[in-house]
Amino acid sequence: MQVRSSGKRQRWAEEADLDGAGGSGSAADSLPASFSRTSVGLTGAAAPDGDDSHAGSAAGGRGGLTASAEYRFLSEFQSHEAEFDYLKSLEIEEKINQIAWCKRVNSSLFLLSTNDKTIKLWKVSEKRAKTVADFNVTTGPYGGAAPLAELRVPRLVPGEPQMVAAPRRVYSNAHAYHINSIAANSDGDTFLSADDLRINLWNLENAKLSFNIVDIKPPTLEELTEVITSAEFHPSHCHLFIYASSRGTVKLGDMRASALCDRHAKCGCAAAEGVGVA
Repeated sequence: MQVRSSGKRQRWAEEADLDGAGGSGSAADSLPASFSRTSVGLTGAAAPDGDDSHAGSAAGGRGGLTASAEYRFLSEFQSHEAEFDYLKSLEIEEKINQIAWCKRVNSSLFLLSTNDKTIKLWKVSEKRAKTVADFNVTTGPYGGAAPLAELRVPRLVPGEPQMVAAPRRVYSNAHAYHINSIAANSDGDTFLSADDLRINLWNLENAKLSFNIVDIKPPTLEELTEVITSAEFHPSHCHLFIYASSRGTVKLGDMRASALCDRHAKCGCAAAEGVGVA
């Protein structure tokens, strides 16, 4: 955790000296454990979030200056690499368009990430690396092996915990256009992915098969009037999903009605004078 200061450090330091002269300690000494110590005199209120292990706090100083505590990321990993589609002569960037958490089933975390063409399922877990200690062969003063008085059995010593990300599945070759949305379902088994003209339904356990549930592609591209911009599952009803278009409409689909949900159950559009629902 770092405390990032802004303003004139010289004036803050003088104020800290004045505060310390009038009492037993400065205001910086009374900061909670979630703050790192600085030479800045803070005289305002400090408001930690109640958990020193994941603290997000801010403290105010005189003159309207504020020192704010900032989070550091727990771990990072490379999800996608730049690729090249030789069939279409198209370069696929590694840029991540969206990420979505999956339903948690154990101590590990599962998430979906997607670029323009490929969706990946990741497992993020905490592991402790173990190292071997108490070797029998030790180095002497001249680089050789030192004599041992007794034979020792090597042992494994656990190291510091580390967050490890491992790819579980790769879902690809299902979208002809750029993927703009992914959404995990509340049933914990399926998720949807949407591009400009289609929405596909996937099972997390099967990366080779997907079902098309929305297709708005016209017979000819000259007749194209809108594209899909976003799609999302209902947070609790696994059969309901919603998607938006470039024309400002939001459509609700029910997978119980039919396999292909081109005929939406409800459509809401933002009109000039109000909001209409069809």
